[in-house]
Amino acid sequence: MRVGTILASLVLLSAVAWSAADEKKARPAAEKSPGLEKFKQLAGEWVGKETGGGQGGGQEVRAIYKVTSAGSAVVETLLPGGEHEMVTVIHADGDDLALTHYCALGNQPHMKTKGKTDGDKIAFKFASASNLKSEKEMHMHDVTYTFVNKDTLKAEWTHYDDGKPAGTAVFELKRKK
Repeated sequence: MRVGTILASLVLLSAVAWSAADEKKARPAAEKSPGLEKFKQLAGEWVGKETGGGQGGGQEVRAIYKVTSAGSAVVETLLPGGEHEMVTVIHADGDDLALTHYCALGNQPHMKTKGKTDGDKIAFKFASASNLKSEKEMHMHDVTYTFVNKDTLKAEWTHYDDGKPAGTAVFELKRKK
């Protein structure tokens, strides 16, 4: 009986130690990215206007930012609950940041940054896409986020059509209080 109790205790301690070790391994990658930390600070609801370039210039825009996956990703939901709701998932990819934009156009562009992402501007450039037969089809090609201050965010989304820039939607958002 005593041997059984000792064995059970050892198994339980091993499981707890293993779980703690796995948690330590998962955290540093996300914590090493200053850019991801900036996106994590956006958590909450944001409101603003589309200020230029898009078809709905002047339209009111809402966005929700949520930190997920044990702090390793940020989900942006643009136009939540609307007919054109779109989701973007941002995460660290080595020293870079990457995102996948689940677009109302029905394709999913994957974009990456190059190099440091610790400034007030973080620019993502097209890397690939799913549900896109060729890069000549209309798709979001790049986005630049400007962290104006802790309560103001500007996002400039450039879409391509026929292989070249076809317009930019600019969203100026304020943290909802």
